[in-house]
Amino acid sequence: MSLNSSHGASATAERPHTHEMVVVHRVFRRESALLPRLVRAVPDGDRARAGRVAAALRDYTLGLHHHHHAEDELIWPLLRDRAAHDGALVERMTEQHEAIDRTLAAVDEWLLLWERSGDRIPGEELALALDAHRIALLEHLDEEERSLLPLVAEHLTVPEWELVGQRGLEGLPKNKRLLALGAILEEATPEETAFFLDKAPLIGRLLWRAVGRRQYAAYCRSMRAPLDGE
Repeated sequence: MSLNSSHGASATAERPHTHEMVVVHRVFRRESALLPRLVRAVPDGDRARAGRVAAALRDYTLGLHHHHHAEDELIWPLLRDRAAHDGALVERMTEQHEAIDRTLAAVDEWLLLWERSGDRIPGEELALALDAHRIALLEHLDEEERSLLPLVAEHLTVPEWELVGQRGLEGLPKNKRLLALGAILEEATPEETAFFLDKAPLIGRLLWRAVGRRQYAAYCRSMRAPLDGE
């Protein structure tokens, strides 16, 4: 999809460029598929490896939490007010966020048990909880991209939309932001990459080119190496 389109609306100064959320959603789609595989690939009793995968899982849930919190706080109230005829859709988005939160509560419960021991049985329960989480997540992302983002392009201003992205970024620790950028750019087209880098401050672009790309590539190799033989 061209970065000059926003689900049917032109990406002008008057309309939000909602395609950037589709690019961000790719991160959650990819990582939610990888995480149960990473958990299952941990050797029974390997607490060191379990700890590393647990840290990656917590980074994922933190990013998803801030992404959804920004929507809850900054998008849904505006759409309830300005797109009242689509109120049922907005309420469904809220209900889907709550359903996703319930799946993550189950994930957190098994994560604590598995991280302490690295044992295969709680690891499999954790992986099953992650599988269930992904089903709920994909249902939400699919409907949000298909039905909700066109409403955003129609009813929100550009500054209101930009605030959503800013709020999500503010929730991430500074030492995680280059990895987050790498996660976004991993599957981005050249045009999408240029768009996201143009939005970054100059220091962020310089850090990405100097160290960020190599740091993210090394992180991916280290985390995903056990999956290479699958």
